[in-house]
Amino acid sequence: MDRPEMTRTMTITFDATAASSTAAILVLAAAAVIFGVTITIRIRRFLASKRFEAADRDTMRRRWVEIEDLMRQPGEMPPRMAVLEADKLLDYALKSLAMPGETLGERLKFAQYRYPQLKEVWWAHKIRNRLAHESTFRLERRLARRALRTFRKALETLGAI
Repeated sequence: MDRPEMTRTMTITFDATAASSTAAILVLAAAAVIFGVTITIRIRRFLASKRFEAADRDTMRRRWVEIEDLMRQPGEMPPRMAVLEADKLLDYALKSLAMPGETLGERLKFAQYRYPQLKEVWWAHKIRNRLAHESTFRLERRLARRALRTFRKALETLGAI
């Protein structure tokens, strides 16, 4: 018993346009990832390479001693001035490290990528903002001392003092 031969034909179509679009998207996505990683590495290397000059560090250390001396003076104004000056010193240190930003807040946000522990200084910076913008804000000496400890820790983290 012979079986009649059956011929079956299968047709496969290939949509070259869809395949090339998908390949182009994958190539662009890979290029974007490579570009992002490259930029991140370069930024980290740049930040890691920035250090303070010895003279700059000495100037900041002397300024820090002056800030601590302010805290030893009697009255309500010296602690206020000490917190304001400590905030300025931190800003100066971040500028010296070439941290980008128009304000200390913007520079702090950027610096936290390199120095994650700097997030602790935000509350002290907020105390400074209240001193600068709220005329009725009363700063207790205990709170001022705590803020200065936080600023000092941040400056030590940066290697400024």
